[in-house]
Amino acid sequence: MYIGCGIMRDICIERSENLLRVAVRENGIIEECFIEEKTTDPTVGEIYKARVKNIVPGINSIFLDMGLEKEGYMYYSEELKSINIKKGDELLVEVLKEPLGEKGAKVTHKVSIPGKYIVLSKGKTGINFSKRINDDVKKKLILAELEEIEDVSITIRTEGANVPIELLKNEVNRIKDIYNELLRKLNYSNVCERVFGKKAALSKVLIDNIAKDNLRIYVNNSNDEEFIKGFLDKEENIEIVKYDGLRTLFDYLDIEKEILKLRHNKITLQCGGNIVIEKTEAMYVIDVNSGKNIKEKNLQKTVLTTNIEAAREIGKQIMLRNLSGIIVIDFIDLRDKNDRYKVMKEFKNSLSKDGGNSKIFPFTELDLVQISRKRRGKSIYDSIEEKCSQCNGQGKVLRLSYVEQLIKNEILRSLEENTINSFYIEIDSTYKERVSGDIVKFLKNIDGLDKEIYLNYVDGIDGFKVEPIIFLNQKENLKNYLIKGVEKC
Repeated sequence: MYIGCGIMRDICIERSENLLRVAVRENGIIEECFIEEKTTDPTVGEIYKARVKNIVPGINSIFLDMGLEKEGYMYYSEELKSINIKKGDELLVEVLKEPLGEKGAKVTHKVSIPGKYIVLSKGKTGINFSKRINDDVKKKLILAELEEIEDVSITIRTEGANVPIELLKNEVNRIKDIYNELLRKLNYSNVCERVFGKKAALSKVLIDNIAKDNLRIYVNNSNDEEFIKGFLDKEENIEIVKYDGLRTLFDYLDIEKEILKLRHNKITLQCGGNIVIEKTEAMYVIDVNSGKNIKEKNLQKTVLTTNIEAAREIGKQIMLRNLSGIIVIDFIDLRDKNDRYKVMKEFKNSLSKDGGNSKIFPFTELDLVQISRKRRGKSIYDSIEEKCSQCNGQGKVLRLSYVEQLIKNEILRSLEENTINSFYIEIDSTYKERVSGDIVKFLKNIDGLDKEIYLNYVDGIDGFKVEPIIFLNQKENLKNYLIKGVEKC
């Protein structure tokens, strides 16, 4: 039963034919959003049966056949050297980083299987606890009740200390069965392939949020709905809402509008300052500016207040835009060490909900802060933008497939509200060649095959514009743009 008080948290899970999109909201405000394309490439958290293809001591790397187009690779550690791993050996590996460019997936032989309250990892026998569990009495009770598993480490998650011991035992047994099945596939299957983690991304977002009170999950896919119900296993304070509308779930929940706002690389702060987010080939660079912040009486106070507010906003934007890799922040010069400490404290706090995905390094002498953040699906930019064909790829425009989906949502919204069947559409001329080259595909993608569509290519508009046509004189004025029936066949 969903309790309608206090902090309300929503997980919005929208699956289409080729995309999984997940947004997490707190009291209606989006905190996190990530997108995952349907692909045969491995994703973070998946476990594969792999075979050693080559060992290159010079670069301390092992290359593995994972049954994929690209070989995976992992660090040739002292541990692997000590067990005398060699070419042809078979082992289980977990994906740490997805393939990028010509590089295959980065993997580790220390595989782990996450649950709601525990994580089971291949390695040293024992029971460990999350650093956030400080209750020694609870630790002793759990250690007295849980049985160790040979060659397996059991880590109790933070919320694991707050549930009955029987729940922990049940989850240990369940995950142990999964692990034994993986070992069976390793020993008796001849095929290198994925053996665990088909819905790793979905599992992770559930694990990260399941302990929160007043959790509501929106979903638009029946298979995902059944998976979530099985994963939750009668958890309280969680409501599952199945959406069956014509529009996309993100459009229905007004999340699409918020995503489009993220195309702006400049964010104004309440104090009058701003941050600017730029992407280069190697990293993201975030610049902090005092802008119009003239409220404080002295420069040092102005700099501190701007940097503190920027630190809070940057953490939020990193998660919201799903930035990954190397991120460099150029704060305004801070001469006082105490001021640096205050800014760093705020910044670390702003990323405290990131679940260990980010590693923050200390200030450099130039007041730069460096972050490395694990890749998790696509960034917002990668998922909704593409290189502009008219400026040799120097600029960015909305992806045509994304524009088509937005147009479709506009048309379906009009159909829900009225019985209008005629629409005038303006679309940026950047897309003209691709749209006119396969007009039937375009009409199908916008749900326009059975509708009267007037299409006009316009220079310099931001993506598109959709206008329902109500009156006959409108049709007469726009007749030159009508896509005629013969073109649909």
